[in-house]
This record gives sequence, structure tokens and C-alpha cells, in this order.
Amino acid sequence: MHIQDRHWSSASAVAPGGGAVSGSAGDGHADGARTTPLRVDAQRNLEHVLRAAREVFGELGYGAPMEDVARRARVGVGTVYRRFPSKDVLVRRIAEEETSRLTEQARAALNQEDEPWSALSRFLRTSVASGAGRLLPPQVLRVGVLEEGAESGDAAADEARVPQQRMGAGELRLVPEGAAAAAEDDAGAGALLDVVGRLVQRAHAAGALRPDVSVSDVLLVIATAAPSLPDPAQQAAASARLLDILLEGLRSRPA
Repeated sequence: MHIQDRHWSSASAVAPGGGAVSGSAGDGHADGARTTPLRVDAQRNLEHVLRAAREVFGELGYGAPMEDVARRARVGVGTVYRRFPSKDVLVRRIAEEETSRLTEQARAALNQEDEPWSALSRFLRTSVASGAGRLLPPQVLRVGVLEEGAESGDAAADEARVPQQRMGAGELRLVPEGAAAAAEDDAGAGALLDVVGRLVQRAHAAGALRPDVSVSDVLLVIATAAPSLPDPAQQAAASARLLDILLEGLRSRPA
């Protein structure tokens, strides 16, 4: 079972702010088209659904069913569909929010850390600790891989380096096929790649980062260094330990 490309081409179903464009009388208009505030209970339900979706998709991948999200949010599945008329819309909402979060974390590290290695390592530690790496949208990794392939001339080899997120009965395809895929990349993904690229460039210029380390490698660290474990304390400890090892692998060493 695969997530098909259509899961990442639902822009027409999402308002500019990331919300669905259809709603119900009980919840008012959906996020992007709303002209009056949500009722208190409707707003609470929306927050519960979004929190549950982040948890469920982070643990099981974007292939997890809407029923799992509803169960975690302790609402009926109909409530979820009233806010998000299709799973595609909810997936895109979560992916866009996590991409935006990572971008802000990268900008903070870039602007607040003068030392290039400190800036890059701060971004990686903050991002892994937030768990956002488990929710990286496929197009972010795909764009990075395609950029690597354009430089190296071997896109197939770079594609093989991209990990696949877990799904309950299969795997999530991270690299959509077809010429139309390039048109699906949104501005949020581009902004993330741009600011991470600046962090990487600074670290390279300072001689702190291995010359062969790319933007794609940094994103892969974020995606793989946040394991999902049932115990929060064990998960935090495992993430910190794994990230320490990966950072050692990224850092340049004197000849």
C-alpha cells in the first residue's frame, strides 16, 4: 500500500492559511473561509484533532487511517471529516505546519548563533527534539534529492538514500513520479530548503562540516533521528544519543 501523489496535490482543497475550505453548520465555516470565530467547543475539537493527527501520523506515518486520528482525539470520525473533508486535506495541513515549524527553527539558529557549527547543531537538536522530523512532507526530501542529483548527475543514486516512512500495511513513497511532480512543491518546502541550505553553506565555509554533506543529508538526519518509542523518556534519550552519533559523523575532522 502506498500514499499516492494525490495526497500531496490537494492545494485546491486547502485555503491559503492551510485550512479546509468547506465546513458544517455545527462548526461554522472551515479555517480559510471563516468570517466568524469558531464556537468554543468547535475550536477545542479542532485543536484535539490536529494534536491527535500529529501524534498518530508521527507514530504510524501518513498512511494511518482517519479513524485512528478520531480515536486519539476522542471525537467521532464525522467530526474529523467536518473539519477536513478528506484525509488529503488533513495530511497537507499537518505537513505544512511541521514544515513551517522547522523553517522557523532553522531561521532562529541562523540568526541567533554566530558560530556556524553551533547554528547547524542547534537546528538539528531543536528539530529532532520537537519530533517534526517524523512529519517531514515527502516533497521536502524529494526536492533535496533532486537538487543533489542535478549536481552529481546521478539522481537514481541519491534517491536511494531517502528513507521511507512506516505505514501500517506498507510504505510511503517519498519520490513522486512524473513531470507534474515538480509543480506540487509549495512555497513552504522551498523556504525550508533555502534556510537549511544557508546553514549548511555557512558550516562548509567555516570548515566545520564534512565537504560531502548536503542539505539532503541534514534533512535525513532530522527524519531519522526521532524514533517513535512508547515511553517518552526512552524516546528522548534514544533521540539524543542517536543525534550525538550522527553529529559526529557530519562534523569535519582535521586531516
